[in-house]
Amino acid sequence: MSGLYPLTLAEKVARAHVRVVADHSLQFALVPAPSPHPPSWLVALMKALAAGWPILRIVFLVAMAVAALMVIVVIARAVAARIRRRAPARQAALSLQGHGENLRPLPRRARALLEEADALAAAGRFDEAAHVLLFRTIDDLEGRRPRTVRPALTTRDIAALEVIPPPARGAFAVIAQVVEKSFFGGRRLDAGAFAVCRQAYEAFVSPQSWAAGAPT
Repeated sequence: MSGLYPLTLAEKVARAHVRVVADHSLQFALVPAPSPHPPSWLVALMKALAAGWPILRIVFLVAMAVAALMVIVVIARAVAARIRRRAPARQAALSLQGHGENLRPLPRRARALLEEADALAAAGRFDEAAHVLLFRTIDDLEGRRPRTVRPALTTRDIAALEVIPPPARGAFAVIAQVVEKSFFGGRRLDAGAFAVCRQAYEAFVSPQSWAAGAPT
């Protein structure tokens, strides 16, 4: 019959579809992708870690505890060393601080401070003696110029304050420079360095350093 009558378009499409479906070289159904498998070495490593995790966890916690303890010890030693360095100077300054006294360092207060510093120097503790002088000058500056010496200021910042008369400012700068060599430079002060600080402190407490040209 197909030779007598020409095939319609639908018949041609149907026959083509039959031939295509019968061709097994063509794929019409989606095959699921194979599930990924980790490499054997990774599987073995994960099993080993899982088996040894209780021990590894203990080792990790112990290591963290030791590291934290070491940090605490280092900080505690640094704080203790700083307190030891500051304690003699602060104690001397507080013991010499009088209530209701004139803001200008009185001669007897200056003499008492020098006696304290001289005693430390006589014992060979020149660094502490110089620190006593430095902290005393800072206390005097706080009394003379309230709210001028702020905690954030360094000794160099204080030495540059224009509210301090130039003579007193120069004397303070000398003491600060010597103490910086000991505190930050790691240099041990000797008798000569302490003598420079002592002479500068005597100039600092001198009335002449605060009289002429001192700002009000």
